[in-house]
Amino acid sequence: MSVDLNNMSKDELKTLIKEAEKALKSLETRRLTQAKKAAESAAKEYGFSLDELLGGAPKKGSKSAPKYRNPNDPDQTWTGKGRKPNWVNDALAAGKNMDDLKI
Repeated sequence: MSVDLNNMSKDELKTLIKEAEKALKSLETRRLTQAKKAAESAAKEYGFSLDELLGGAPKKGSKSAPKYRNPNDPDQTWTGKGRKPNWVNDALAAGKNMDDLKI
């Protein structure tokens, strides 16, 4: 596309800029949608959802990030809020302190 910018008025140039920005935003939105669909398809091919791959699937019952991890079972975590889990009490009884359990 060839446009002679030197012969355009100020208002025509402003309009052209607005239309170009709108077209660019539309293009980015379409490409983002295409990229997301391609990523979802690739994840599905391997038996995962995109959220699983990106770690976006929230853990049940917890809205805060975990601060402590069970050294004997890394899948067990605790946010530090609410009642202490049994594994925390067991670790403290065994002589560990909370800093030993921090992630």
